[in-house]
Amino acid sequence: MAKDLLLEIGVEEIPSAYMPKAIADLKDNAALKLSQARLSCHSINCFGTARRLALIVNGLDEYQADAVIENRGPKKAAAFDAEGNPSKAGIGFARSQGMEFTSLEIREYAGTEYMYAVRKEKGAASVQVLPEVLKEIIQSLSFPKSMRWGYNQFRFARPIRWLAAIYGNQLIDLKIENIVSGMHTMGHRFLSDGMIEIKNVADYREKLQKHYVILNQQERKAIISRQIKAEAAAAGGEPMDNEELLDEITYLVEYPTAFYGSFDPSYLEVPSEVLTTSMIEHQRYFPVFDQAGKLLPGFIGVNNGTASNIDVVRAGNERVLKARLEDALFFWKEDLKKDWDQVVEKLDSVLFHERLGTVRDKVTRLQKNAAAIAKQIGGVEMTIIDRAAFLCKADLLSSMVYEFPELQGIMGRYYAIETGEREEVCNAIYEHYLPRFAGDELPSSRAGIVLSLAEKIDHLTSFFAIGIKPSGSQDPYALRRQAMGIATIILDERPGIDLMTAIGNAYDNLSALKLDRSRDEVITETIDFIRQRLRSILTERGYSYDVIDAVFAAQANDFADMEQRIKSVTEFKNSTEMEDFMVVYNRANNLSKSWSSDEVNKEVLQEDTEIRLLEAVTGLMPQVKNSIQQKEYTAALRKIVELRPYVDAFFDQVMVMTPDPQLKASRLAILKMIANMCNLTADFSKIV
Repeated sequence: MAKDLLLEIGVEEIPSAYMPKAIADLKDNAALKLSQARLSCHSINCFGTARRLALIVNGLDEYQADAVIENRGPKKAAAFDAEGNPSKAGIGFARSQGMEFTSLEIREYAGTEYMYAVRKEKGAASVQVLPEVLKEIIQSLSFPKSMRWGYNQFRFARPIRWLAAIYGNQLIDLKIENIVSGMHTMGHRFLSDGMIEIKNVADYREKLQKHYVILNQQERKAIISRQIKAEAAAAGGEPMDNEELLDEITYLVEYPTAFYGSFDPSYLEVPSEVLTTSMIEHQRYFPVFDQAGKLLPGFIGVNNGTASNIDVVRAGNERVLKARLEDALFFWKEDLKKDWDQVVEKLDSVLFHERLGTVRDKVTRLQKNAAAIAKQIGGVEMTIIDRAAFLCKADLLSSMVYEFPELQGIMGRYYAIETGEREEVCNAIYEHYLPRFAGDELPSSRAGIVLSLAEKIDHLTSFFAIGIKPSGSQDPYALRRQAMGIATIILDERPGIDLMTAIGNAYDNLSALKLDRSRDEVITETIDFIRQRLRSILTERGYSYDVIDAVFAAQANDFADMEQRIKSVTEFKNSTEMEDFMVVYNRANNLSKSWSSDEVNKEVLQEDTEIRLLEAVTGLMPQVKNSIQQKEYTAALRKIVELRPYVDAFFDQVMVMTPDPQLKASRLAILKMIANMCNLTADFSKIV
């Protein structure tokens, strides 16, 4: 009869960031270990709070499945001597398997006969197998950082304080270091007292609920979400939509109760990003906004407990937040007193990198890089670019960014607004950090795009020039993120930048430094690195790898044009015309791929079909090139389909590999012309 299994690992509070992976790993490891132990079940569920990881296996069989164990021994030829009697090797193998030699079987494997020991093993009772299985499940869990405690050698995220291991109504004996399993659990740290005896899985769930522990993390998350929305609505607002914060709080509390707190409206003088950052990062509060999106002087916290004495809890949280906001207001007022032009000069005292100079040196490079990029793409006033590049790093020396590093750029924009800078300058200061991560917003202003590209190109070029590139998972200078930002901006904003020129200019601006790589090496390596990120982006957008490879092979550096080509080739690949096109391409390319010249001597042609094919190709070529120049790639491919009847007739009546060398060369040249014309859009030899 199948029974339910419970394994609870009681611990000191595990960091919330560890929990989602720990729960997933617990489930995967349990499924693997139970399968390896030949134990079948109906379902496996895993739950977690800060103080516990729980594995519940429903319908676990009482016995292991029976098994047939087969071990291959020596070859048959080695298991018998010349007289056909068992050899020492054969007898030794049988003895090692605990069998008589006569019980061995002869079976063929890979064309050779071997001796096999075949034993049937009856499944043991689950209660006999589970202690070792559960111990392996616990030991297989890993964490970003783990620890030892006391004099023990076992490592876990946090010290284990209790273990519950129950199969049906029976205790499973289990020991991890000095912790022995029992039929008990612990309730809420503050609302429950002492060990709680449990009988089985159903009793476990019921007792936890009574002792203020909501075990199911999805249930806790739903409760928190409902409560914060209700509290915000009661205050006439809406809570910030922050899934990451919601997940974090879910694993910080076992019995959530949301409450609304307020602060003095005078603090709203400080930029809202400062206030919300302080609430979220320091206190794990949800900011509240009115219907117009304006920050209200309130917040929603989540208490780990009941609503009893919630007014005391609210008052305590309001006092803590007030101290945070008082600091923020002080920093804001102090920063507004600064002369930001003088602050920029003080960046000479801030080291960017020991081989790349100070942040002030970087600002000088940014001014030069941004000016060069602005000339390339046009549509932006040079004074705006120069001023934005000059001020964009100034907020690094502000008191606010020192306290909240994640606000760099955001605060720079506010300080520029307060000191009367032009709107375009203020926006560019903020946007030059964008995108900060995958899926982040992109710079929307022309000046912001220029400055963002200048910053990221300088960053990549500088580190590549001194021989620093990401290695494996190591990327301390966030070079992959910078390359991803460049690729995304070029794909989605289409600024019309020549990357080779921009990277070359960035390299030239490093001329005063001692560099490890040549200009050409850095340009090549940097573009290749950006192309790798571009490939990742396009793959994530759902394009097939073969179409991406085909376009990459035909188009080297115009990243914005690549996606347009990929879209066109993908659309054409799925059309009814693709088959005719590939017939034209394959018949032409297969014979001419080793031929280099497309120069045709028309005088040596003999057959009407080859003359007509040449005329059709030369007539279509200008049309195809014009369509490609207009970026109408699908139209260009459709024109090539018109060659199908000419190509078929050519191959029906003409022998390409004729003994006449001049005639052969001209026929191959016609085919080479066709293949080259097809490959103007993409290298179709890579299409699957």
